[in-house]
Formats: sequence, C-alpha cells, structure tokens
Amino acid sequence: MKSRLLHLLLLAFISTGAYAQLPSIAPEKQGFSPERLQRIDNNINQWIAEGNLNGAVALIVHQGKVVYHKSFGYDDAAKTKAIPKDAIYRIASQTKAITSVGVMMLYEEGKFLLDDPIGKYLPEFNNLRVLDQFNPADSSYTTVPAKSAVTIRQLLTHTSGIAYAQIGSKESNAIYGKAGITAGFGVANGHLLADDMKLLARMPLMHQPGEKYTYGLNTDLLGYFIEVVSGQKLDQFFQKRIFDPLGMKDTYFFLPENKKTRLVDIFVEKDRKLSPAPAVIESNGPFIKDYPKLPGTYLSGG
Repeated sequence: MKSRLLHLLLLAFISTGAYAQLPSIAPEKQGFSPERLQRIDNNINQWIAEGNLNGAVALIVHQGKVVYHKSFGYDDAAKTKAIPKDAIYRIASQTKAITSVGVMMLYEEGKFLLDDPIGKYLPEFNNLRVLDQFNPADSSYTTVPAKSAVTIRQLLTHTSGIAYAQIGSKESNAIYGKAGITAGFGVANGHLLADDMKLLARMPLMHQPGEKYTYGLNTDLLGYFIEVVSGQKLDQFFQKRIFDPLGMKDTYFFLPENKKTRLVDIFVEKDRKLSPAPAVIESNGPFIKDYPKLPGTYLSGG
C-alpha cells in the first residue's frame, strides 16, 4: 500500500507543471505497446475498486514527448469530484531532492567543498555537542563534545547526527519539541528558517558526526545554507535556478490563490477503508492538512 502510494506521488511530483509544455504522441510511435499500457489502467482501477486508493494521476514522458497521461478516481469521499490531470500534490520530503540539487549546483560553481564543516559558513554550528544521557521524565539531558565537525557531505547523507522533530526518536521529539523546533509542516506564519536553524544549532546531536545514518532536519539546514551562500531566500533560489529553467510552473512552498483549488485532498486509512483526513492530522504532529494553502514564511528545505 505505502509503496503504491509512494510511486504515484513520485509520478505526480515529476509531472508537476513541466509536462504541459511537452507535445503528446501516440504510444506506438515511441515504441510503447497500448495493450501493455492498459495494465497501468487496470492496476490503478483495481486499487481504487479495492479501496486502497481514492484517485491518482499517471504520466509517462519518453524522449521529451508525453506517451501516457491519465487521471483516475476522485478527490472526494462521495466520488463526485474527479481528479483532474493538472491536480497539485503535496510532495513533502521530496523537497529534499530539490534542496540537494540546489546544494550541488552551488558546489559545481566552486562555492564550497563537500567535506567543509558547515560551521565555516554557519558559525552557529561550530563546537557542537552530542547527547549523552536523556531523562524521559522531564526531557533533561547531558552532553559530551562532538569529536569532529559536521560536514556538508554528512548533511547531504543524513549522517551528521541531526535528527527529526515530531517524527524522529523519542529523544529528538522531546528535546526539539521543548525548544519549539518542528518538522516543517504547517509552521506558524512569522517563523523563519534562519531563526529555527540557529535554534537547532543549540540542540545536541543524537550521535557523533559520521557515526551512522539518522533521518533528520539535515536538509532544512542545507536550505538555510543555500540562503547564506547564494544571498537569496530559498523559494527565490528554487524559482530562479531550478523551477523556471525546468518549466515547473506549479511548484511552491505556499500556493498562490488562483491554484489552491487544484490541491488534492488527503485520505487516511482505518480498518482498511479510506476517509478524508481531518483538518489537523494527529500523527506525531499535529500537522495542518492544508498547509500549502496557508500564508507562510517558513521555507522548509526538508
């Protein structure tokens, strides 16, 4: 189930905006079998019929031409609102791919070396400390000095020791939560990436830098790094350097008013049945379901 949804979300992410500029062509002229493409229709329709999926959009682009593009199912529980081909999806952590591309663009321009310490560019991240003992009763803790500096390479590979708030371990959820650090979803208007990352610098690493993999706020920190190195806000950098050149006209942190109606709903599964998610999702959260429609200032690179 999760795998199916992930693949469909990735298809939606890739299709966002840029496909509209591409010509369509009969599948057989690009070497595709219409009969075999029918298997995609059959699979998605079966998932919808079985209640594993409420709706989806699928797209195949080959050699710069659209050979397959269809929508299936509905965007509402009553099944009255068909999902349009140009629906807009929340890509959540796929934002990490965009941020990482931005980092590597600056690397190719010679702005830094991958094994540079992040503290060379963000001094707040010098002299970091590592969690030693944690008391779950009151979220207090002790620390030891980091044996080495956190590098940009470690941030790209989630081996820095920085963990996640809200969706991380019990230690990081408690420590970050007490400090007011979030996972980046639906952050209250007025919060700035720079402010929260400077606060993150005062938090202990969950393990020594480079010691192991820990999924965390590494890419949010890299978003702040992009802002400092490029001299641009993260959304401006993305728009000018990535989205505009690629023709990605529907990708934003916060949707403009004229595109909000195209944002798909979120469904949750309970007892093997799908239902629309509540406005506030209490899953290691709370997460505001419609965060892309809200006014916001926090540009989460993660």
